[in-house]
Amino acid sequence: MKKFFINLYEDAKNIYEKDPACRSIIEAILLYPGFHALFFYRISHFFYCRNLFFIARLISQIARHITGIEIHPGAQIGRRLFIDHGMGIVIGETSTIGDDCTIYHNSTLGGTGKDKYKRHPDLGNNVMVGSGAKILGPIKIGNNVKIGANCVVLKDVPENSTIVGIPGKVVNKKS
Repeated sequence: MKKFFINLYEDAKNIYEKDPACRSIIEAILLYPGFHALFFYRISHFFYCRNLFFIARLISQIARHITGIEIHPGAQIGRRLFIDHGMGIVIGETSTIGDDCTIYHNSTLGGTGKDKYKRHPDLGNNVMVGSGAKILGPIKIGNNVKIGANCVVLKDVPENSTIVGIPGKVVNKKS
């Protein structure tokens, strides 16, 4: 239970530190839908991990209606995820998200409909997903990757890269 509250505090503090419009940690807790979505996700994930799938999905669907952000309770989310202007974000069941990532509105971590078990992408640490980006299928996005707005990513992306376009192409790779 202590870890639950530590994670929530880190989430709120992260919003305050990353968003110049946020004036306090209390403001992040009370007024930011990205924080609310993570709060409900952490509760639904608790139930999901205990095979209480109906309760987990019920909580996640309530959160979706409140926030406009859909996070499947089976997703694995690391520490300090920043969901900015979160309306329309979808994070699929088998997605994993590393620490210190940022996801902007209307983005999808989704499946392609072709895969059976692992269907959704894995994001490394410190990944930025631009507005409207679609990352589809069981692919791996390396650490320190920037994904441009409206990019469609269908293949693995190496670490320290910037990817843009439809389909996504690496335009910058730092070693």
